[in-house]
Amino acid sequence: MRAMDLIRRSAARDFRVDFFRGLALWWIYTDHIPGDVLGRYSLQNFAMCDATEVFVLLAGYGAGLSYGLRLRTSGYISTAADVMRRAWTLYVAHIFLFVLFTAQVTYSATALNRLNYLEETRLDVLGDDPYRSILEAVLLRFQPSLLNILPLYVVLMASFAATIWLLRWPRVLFGLSFAIYLVVRVTSLNLAAWTGEGWFFDPFAWQFLFVIGVLLACAPLRPTAHPWVLDTVAAATVLLGMVVTLIIEPYPHLLDLVSGSKVFHYLVVEDKTGLYPFRLLSILALTWLCVRLIRFDQPWLRSRWAAPFVLVGQNSLPVFCSGIVFGFLARLGLEYDDRAPMQVAINLAGAIGMVGVGALAAWYRTKGRTKSPRAEPSQAAALLPVDAQPDTG
Repeated sequence: MRAMDLIRRSAARDFRVDFFRGLALWWIYTDHIPGDVLGRYSLQNFAMCDATEVFVLLAGYGAGLSYGLRLRTSGYISTAADVMRRAWTLYVAHIFLFVLFTAQVTYSATALNRLNYLEETRLDVLGDDPYRSILEAVLLRFQPSLLNILPLYVVLMASFAATIWLLRWPRVLFGLSFAIYLVVRVTSLNLAAWTGEGWFFDPFAWQFLFVIGVLLACAPLRPTAHPWVLDTVAAATVLLGMVVTLIIEPYPHLLDLVSGSKVFHYLVVEDKTGLYPFRLLSILALTWLCVRLIRFDQPWLRSRWAAPFVLVGQNSLPVFCSGIVFGFLARLGLEYDDRAPMQVAINLAGAIGMVGVGALAAWYRTKGRTKSPRAEPSQAAALLPVDAQPDTG
């Protein structure tokens, strides 16, 4: 079944969300492969944010779409139970991925005599204390490298279940979330990890971006009297991020030639764990520009070339898990031969594999259905200002 056939049933869906989520998953794949030439063209090479910010923001947006309307019709208890069921699904997926990835890395390390694999992925502790390692992994306190996004997602969904009733008062929810974020910036509040450090992605900080995504879905932006002001600020923020990423970070000595360079030093500070403010501003600026420049009904979003990204974005969980496994296999391939044919092979194979997993997941989800489900009107253009939303009735 072709990709377009699998996604055509959701005609009222906002394909911008699916497309950029699929693109983020592709960036995650290439960013995790040392030496992949396509990794030079991912978001992190041009902005002060990367695919993680895109993933978390759209995860919040998807949660808002899925459960915001349900809260009004089903009540808090039923909706919170559904959110926790989703959190449990994510948890099970993470444990399965942990087992599969651990087996993949440890076997490769022993078979190829590459013990550095264990050190780089932080799986070397398995040899020192295997039983404790398994327990801490189950408790999400042990997170090998590349396996720290799903634990964050689990905690964000669980906290969303506890606070979803605040969607009735969006400003209160935003204020509470922002206050927690400020506490993190002042005190470095974080969840404890087994290694003695905090989580790589601090849930107390990243919840703010998740909540922003939720509110974009449930309390859409209202048109401003002068939208060009936000356009200008957003464009300037993106441009400044490009300057920092493309010029200042590769050539830090140039800062000595710039008056007021302390400002740029402040921008260059890397703090992905605590969601550094400029990273947050960067993803919000990019989101605003995408909403302003790309309408939800753009024809190219339903074109054949965009269909693979849309399909992958609509089935993000299985694609993400498989992408981690595919990515490590691709790394092995590049370490064997990093010339152009292998570069083409690992990226083509990764793309085919991820689209294949997405198509299989979509087929299983629609298998046995006799008619298309009723599309939710709010999915069509919730990112748009309220007055600009199309008539979906």
